[in-house]
Amino acid sequence: MPVTDFYFSNLVDYMEKWVYAFAEPILNSMGAVPRSSDDCTGEPNDKQPITEKDDHKKWSSNWRRHSAGGTVLCPTCEGTGRIPRGQESRLVAYIPCSDQRLRPRHTKLYVAVSVGVCLLVSALALFFLFPRAVLLSPVTVKSSFVYFGNDSVQINITNAFNITNSNFVPVQVYNLKVQAINFDVVVGTVSIKNVGFVQPLSVQMSSFMIPINVTDPGLSSYCKKASLPVHILYLHLQMSVAVYYMAHSEQISSETYEYIDCGANNTRAHST
Repeated sequence: MPVTDFYFSNLVDYMEKWVYAFAEPILNSMGAVPRSSDDCTGEPNDKQPITEKDDHKKWSSNWRRHSAGGTVLCPTCEGTGRIPRGQESRLVAYIPCSDQRLRPRHTKLYVAVSVGVCLLVSALALFFLFPRAVLLSPVTVKSSFVYFGNDSVQINITNAFNITNSNFVPVQVYNLKVQAINFDVVVGTVSIKNVGFVQPLSVQMSSFMIPINVTDPGLSSYCKKASLPVHILYLHLQMSVAVYYMAHSEQISSETYEYIDCGANNTRAHST
């Protein structure tokens, strides 16, 4: 045996004897280690079995191992037991049926509150995010300007219309198309690419100017006749517009009838 190993083994034995000699009086006073010379009556007992010494050695060995950090606290013994370190993942713990960890409190209350909160959030999401209709409605004729040509009559009509947004999100309005029809004959068209945005829960008024070109000889003569006090021209307006909101687009349309004085200018607004 090398000299270093010999001294090291002697040093370890000496330290074990010293730790045991220091801890034995304390443990004896606590009653943790039984005395070999006394029994329950407090008198010497020479007939005590020899295995008691083996148990004493085993206990001291376990105590030294515990003191050296070879064990960890048992998680199911309320901090009063220890298990060998490194075997936590291989040992199985038995929990009594009366353990409070197997009977969580207010379980029904937590489940009911969770279900109620989920239902409330779902209802609010459906209420605020459910798509609602966007309405297009004509309002009034704001003005009309009449220009007489040799064989035709040119009328520039400015109309106003409303877009109603009942959603909780803004709506983009684009591709407005309007055509004017007189007795199944298209007399004017207009197209606007970008109309604008309509804020949530609001109504926005917009306007457009549509040129009307009357080329029919009879109608042109009717509008130019000075002897008539009023020259009424009936128009059928068909309007369509595209709206985009909540990641989808829709096409909405509306139609209306209006009358125009094709014999004179009119800058007074009147309803259709």
